[in-house]
Amino acid sequence: MLPIRKILHPTDYSDLARPAFEFACSLARDFGADLVICHVSPPPITAVDDGMVIEIPTGEAEAMAARLEEMKPADPQVRVTRRLLRGDPADEILRLAGACQADIIVMGTHGRGWLSHLLLGSVAEAVLRNAPCPVVTVKVPLPAMTPKISSCQTANVR
Repeated sequence: MLPIRKILHPTDYSDLARPAFEFACSLARDFGADLVICHVSPPPITAVDDGMVIEIPTGEAEAMAARLEEMKPADPQVRVTRRLLRGDPADEILRLAGACQADIIVMGTHGRGWLSHLLLGSVAEAVLRNAPCPVVTVKVPLPAMTPKISSCQTANVR
């Protein structure tokens, strides 16, 4: 069994990332590991004025930092570090995994079809292919389906 001391959980705050967060929290609790939660925002908008590059404040960084702080494990014993990063999501996740010496990365996946994946790419796939540690991807489970039996089906049952 791998020693799991540090778990990296990248999030985009979507509903699809929630099951991965809960799984990462469970692993952290069960192994007594530290949990590093990160969000990667796009690079800031910049403009050039008289030869000077100016970053245009959007307030987005503050909003994302606040959302990151709101992410709390159900078990208060889980030790959490939060990191807000800027840049290409896959590159920043991989950089942070190496820098914090993550033993495992737990992340959600959107589970897009092959065509949209081909056209749009996948952060999860880039992380899977290049990570310095094992990666667990958690796909959102489908809602439980209860089979419906019609009256004509029940009439034929003996």
